[in-house]
Amino acid sequence: MELPILYEDADLVAVDKPSGLMTHADGRTAVETAEDWFMEKYPEVELERPYAHRLDRETSGVLVFAKNQNAYASLRAAFTNHEARKTYLALVYGAPKEREGLIDFDIGRSRKDFRLRSAQPKAKGRLRDARTRYKVLGETGQGSEKFSLLEVRPETGRTHQIRVHLKAIHHPVVCDPLYAPNHAPALGAMRLALHAYKLDLPLPSGGRVEIVAPVPVDLRAAFARFPEAL
Repeated sequence: MELPILYEDADLVAVDKPSGLMTHADGRTAVETAEDWFMEKYPEVELERPYAHRLDRETSGVLVFAKNQNAYASLRAAFTNHEARKTYLALVYGAPKEREGLIDFDIGRSRKDFRLRSAQPKAKGRLRDARTRYKVLGETGQGSEKFSLLEVRPETGRTHQIRVHLKAIHHPVVCDPLYAPNHAPALGAMRLALHAYKLDLPLPSGGRVEIVAPVPVDLRAAFARFPEAL
């Protein structure tokens, strides 16, 4: 396996993770992960957990690994303190009424399925604050065949946050097997239409860098339906 490197310096490396690749092992499945790739390519790095953040298995885009302990601590602090600015592209069913908005629903665990998170008031366990900003970049189709391309900026980092929040406003991500299982694939997208497009990141050595992952091949046809947006 080889992952495209988007940015690299002495402290970190950012790669373009494809959909279907896990960030790290989950202890249940014996498959190669992005972390395995990193440890093989950088055997000199001695970190128990080199990934600075996670992407869902089905989500593609920018993923960052630290090369040393100081860099790891700095990067983790940047994500925890919301100094790392994440921008996603999401293709969703329907069209939000508001062109821009803030989704501010606490997230807990689903009472129906242990794999899922929920933004419902009666979600199981501890409810954690979660905020997601979105902007409609473009729309296509009409009626039940209407779709929108959104720019999404999560302000917190909860598990499945974007997917849960978009479902909560009744516009789930196209081809989401967990949060839109009864919706048909659309616009040629055959996998979760969510891409971690851009990461504006403070560097451990000082300054900032903006890292961009191009729209992947398996989403280009769908996103090309919104030429005014990209």
